[in-house]
Amino acid sequence: MITVAAGPFAPGHLGELTQQVPFEMVDAVLAETRCLQRRVRDLPSRVVVYLLLAGCLFAELGYRQVWQRLVSGLEGLPVADPSEAALTQSRRRLGPQPLRALFDLLRGPAASMAGPARWRGLLVCAIDGTTLFAADSAANLARYSKQRGGRTGGSSYPMLRLVTIMACGTRSVMDAVFGPITSGETTYAKDLLARLPAGVLLLADRNFAAGHLLKLVTGRQAHVLVRAKTGRGGPKLPVLLRLRDGSYRSVFGGQSVRVVDAEISIKTKAGTVTGVYRLITTLLDPDTYPATAILRLYHERWEIETAYLEIKSSILGGRVLRARTPAGVDQEIHALLVTYQILRTAMTDATNSDTSVDPDRASFTIALTTARDQVIHAAGVIASTVIDLIGKIGRLVLDDLLPERRLRVNARIVKRAISKYNARGPNIDRRTYKATISLTVLAGPALTTSPDP
Repeated sequence: MITVAAGPFAPGHLGELTQQVPFEMVDAVLAETRCLQRRVRDLPSRVVVYLLLAGCLFAELGYRQVWQRLVSGLEGLPVADPSEAALTQSRRRLGPQPLRALFDLLRGPAASMAGPARWRGLLVCAIDGTTLFAADSAANLARYSKQRGGRTGGSSYPMLRLVTIMACGTRSVMDAVFGPITSGETTYAKDLLARLPAGVLLLADRNFAAGHLLKLVTGRQAHVLVRAKTGRGGPKLPVLLRLRDGSYRSVFGGQSVRVVDAEISIKTKAGTVTGVYRLITTLLDPDTYPATAILRLYHERWEIETAYLEIKSSILGGRVLRARTPAGVDQEIHALLVTYQILRTAMTDATNSDTSVDPDRASFTIALTTARDQVIHAAGVIASTVIDLIGKIGRLVLDDLLPERRLRVNARIVKRAISKYNARGPNIDRRTYKATISLTVLAGPALTTSPDP
């Protein structure tokens, strides 16, 4: 039975949104955060939560149009017809707390039966940051500033910084924090690392090569693998003991570490590019964690960059967030993370049905478009007695797997400049090349008799 008071949602109406986030979970979160409606409304709190999640599936639309898609498959049923103002008031009335609590319930590594989810008993994760644009309103500008600099005058919209920890094998969100861009990635990382679970191997880029961050990781019974600068500005890493695999023991931030210096060459038909890289890790045993294996594993750090592409390009389409207040931004970002996590979990459940399929071969675009279709068509409004462990999203993902990842490279350049003044010349080679990579572990600097204080 569907009534105006209950909203246009029967079990299964939102497809796998309500499978991954069932009504009971939403109601429990609303009760915990004391955000249940106090009287019967056309837009109960539960309905507003699902509206926000559906809004992330249709980032190009206003909430009034999102609502129309939610009810488009329920023609003939007594559903509410709220105005844009009513939808705005309902979102403000709900606040950000239920979406935060929902994200806390759903965050974490999606269980995977294949792919590099774990490496030698450690859960492989990556930490990094990105930026998002908020609506250009006075309320948002009081919290989020515009970025300065450049001949074009910086950003036109308020910007915020999002820092996450992602499980590399499934690209699922382990944890996230965000705030104004006036604070850097390493500042926000402190909050994330204070909650880091034990048994994690955290991959990070050069920006996170700081002694105090390494202490936070080891204090959580976790490990770190981070790239460090090799020239001026890089950390001083005295050579205390040379190891049989070419790496050496050192000290960094008061912690005993192992350093791997390597020369990496990438050969394509366009030529060969060679660079020297330095990795710092708390994995001290060269027999259990050989230097060459560590170098190959570090490439998994790029999975978090792909995850950010899926969030910012596939879901948001490069658009500015809708919310015009800081509380609304908080609400919308947590809804975005919850929606992303739902899709990632559905994709992992699908690939788990065939352990020979790497989660990397699951198409995020197919998962996203299928979820959109389920909402529009009111998929599953009639409950079935058959339990579908894979779901519609999973079946379509498995029916059209991506090809196995090939070793290919291309230049890391701006492909579409924000303005003509930022273009990097008329003769940019944007082609992708098949590549051959060779690794050579270097001997490192001379042995040091005693570490620097």
